[in-house]
Amino acid sequence: MKIANFALAAVMAATLAACGNSQQSTSQEASAAAPATAGKVVRIGSANPLTGPFAHWGRDADNGVKLAVDEANAEGLTLDGQKVSFEVMSEDDQADPKAATQVAQRFVDGGVAAVVGHLTSGAAIPASRIYNDAGIPMVAGSVTSPKFTQQGYNNTFRIIANDLQQGQALAKFAVGELKVKNVAIIDDRTTYGQGLADDFAKAVEAAGGKVVKREYTTNTATDFMAILTSLKGAKPELLFYGGMDAQAGPLVKQMRKLGMTTRFMGADGVNTAEFAKLAGTAAEGAYASSAGASKELMPGFAAFNDKYKAKFGSEIQAYAPYTYDAAKVLIDAMKRAGSADPKKFLAEVGKTQLQGVTGPIAFESNGDVKNGTVTLYQLQGGTWKGVIPAANVAASAAQ
Repeated sequence: MKIANFALAAVMAATLAACGNSQQSTSQEASAAAPATAGKVVRIGSANPLTGPFAHWGRDADNGVKLAVDEANAEGLTLDGQKVSFEVMSEDDQADPKAATQVAQRFVDGGVAAVVGHLTSGAAIPASRIYNDAGIPMVAGSVTSPKFTQQGYNNTFRIIANDLQQGQALAKFAVGELKVKNVAIIDDRTTYGQGLADDFAKAVEAAGGKVVKREYTTNTATDFMAILTSLKGAKPELLFYGGMDAQAGPLVKQMRKLGMTTRFMGADGVNTAEFAKLAGTAAEGAYASSAGASKELMPGFAAFNDKYKAKFGSEIQAYAPYTYDAAKVLIDAMKRAGSADPKKFLAEVGKTQLQGVTGPIAFESNGDVKNGTVTLYQLQGGTWKGVIPAANVAASAAQ
C-alpha cells in the first residue's frame, strides 16, 4: 500500500514511492506444482501469513506468485546458459516481525533468487534487512509503510502506493468532501496501523479538521466497548481506524450497538469482503481506500481474474494482482540480465518498464513505484463501490 494531490474526490496518484508448526515451510506444497524438468531450479520466495486472522489475505497473495511462476515455466526459459524451471518457496510469516525474520533466514539458507512479499509492513521491514545483507531482491505487492523504502537499501521495491499517500487522500476526502471537522482515531499499534493513523491525523489537521480523540488497541483485540465509550463522549463526526478487517468488523458492530451514528473510515486493511461480512449491516456506508487502481481500471484485471478463478476456484481477495505483477517484475529482470543470479539481475529490477495487470510499472530511485494510485470506496449494499463512477476513478496528479 505510496504525497499526491487529491483528485476527483475519490483518487489520488503520486510520483513518490502504499499486513512452531505455523512457522514450518509450505514450500513442498508449492514445489509440487513445479515441472519436473532437467536443468536448473530457480526458487522465488513468497512470504505471507498463511495461518491466523490474515490468512485469507496471505493465501490470496501467495496464489498470485504461483500463477506468475506457472506462466514463466510454460515459456521454457534459458538463463545462465541452462534451461530453468521456477519454483515457489512459500512460507508462513504469521504477519509477525519475529517470525518474518526467521522466514527470511530460511529463504536465504534455501537459496532463493528473489522474494515477493512480505504481506504486511511490520513483517516486511525487519525481513528486508536480512535480504539486503544477502543481496537478494525483494518486491512487495502490499507493503504500504513509507519506512519500507526509506532504509537506504538498493534491493527493496514495491508496486503499490504508500500510507502517506493513502492518509492524505482519505483526510482530504473526509474534510474537503464529507465536510467533517471533528475526527476520532483508533489504531492497532502495528507498523502499518499506527503509521497510517499518524499520516491521516497530520493530514486532517493540515486540511482544517481536528482530531478530538485518539485511542489504541491491538491487532488481536475483539472487545472495543471501553474505547468506544470513551470516544462517544468526544462526539466525533467520523471515526478512522488504522488496522485490518479482523478488528474493524467487530469494532463497527460494537460502535452501532452503543448507538453511535458516527461515520466510519479505514484504509486498504478494511477495504475487503471480509470486513463487510464481519460487520454486516453495521458497516453500511463505511469508507475505505485502496492503494491501487480499482479492478475496473486495472488494464489486465479481467483476463487475470479468469485465470485466477480457473486455477484456484476462488475469488480474488485483494493483492493477488500485485503479487503476480511483483513476480513478473523479478522474472522479467532475470530475462533481461540473462541470469537468475541476484548479483547479476538485481540492477535490472530498478530499470523495470513493464505493463502489468495492475498498470504500468517503473520505479523511483528509492524503490517506490512511480505514479502510485489511491482509490476511495464506499460500502453500499455490502459491496465496496467507487465513490464516483468507475470511468472517473483514476486520475494522475504530479506532485
